[in-house]
Amino acid sequence: MAASTPPRRRLLLGTSLKMYFDLPKTQSYITSLSGLTSLATTNNVDLFVIPDFVSLAPSAALLSRSPISLGAQDCHSQISGAHTGSISPLNLRQAGVKIVEIGHAERRRDYGETDADVAAKAAAVVSQGMTPLVCVGETQTGNIASAAVGAAVEEIRPQIAAVLKAIPQEAEVVFAYEPVWAIGKSEPAGKDHVVAVARELRRMTEGRSGQVRILYGGSAGPGTWQGIKEGVDGMFLGRFAHDVKNVEKVIQEMAQ
Repeated sequence: MAASTPPRRRLLLGTSLKMYFDLPKTQSYITSLSGLTSLATTNNVDLFVIPDFVSLAPSAALLSRSPISLGAQDCHSQISGAHTGSISPLNLRQAGVKIVEIGHAERRRDYGETDADVAAKAAAVVSQGMTPLVCVGETQTGNIASAAVGAAVEEIRPQIAAVLKAIPQEAEVVFAYEPVWAIGKSEPAGKDHVVAVARELRRMTEGRSGQVRILYGGSAGPGTWQGIKEGVDGMFLGRFAHDVKNVEKVIQEMAQ
């Protein structure tokens, strides 16, 4: 009897639009992105898009019959209360959000978010049946490859540990590895560095019953996937994804 072929792993690909687009441009972008669903589904690639908060409701309407998951860029760690200007994870779930990005380097830098803050938000996201997409990464790079990997792993370890301690074992979680020093640069981090760090991050999550997927972000775009595919489960695209044709190219690369 011939051995059965193991199923292909499901890859994950998405982008955060940050604060780049206005309402009409966001809706136009999501409409264009929806045209890639057939290509993505055929090739076992799950897509997500994370617009700004004001765009969530109209985006949810556009994606109501789409396999593309709607994401949010942040949330509060509390479900309700006197938190002016904050976003309730309950409201996000009710708005159709499936995945919530937390702990981005810009939030840590601009708003002083700590590992404990991010972990509390992850717990709140999970409590509402959504998936936390937790951004992790080191702030410095080094000249010696092995030392750089070791330093990165040790800086990221408490970031991951705090989140895993805060959420149930069976909860799904996505970790987006984004070296802070690579965000916004013209090139991503070196492929060997990404694979080595990602493999160590995966070891930190071993033993969990819930699905864990590790993405790479940090100037990721067309041409990045082939060099890092052995270490990660997908990519978290930045500004390169503003052109939907680049997203299409990445899906095609993932399909190979």
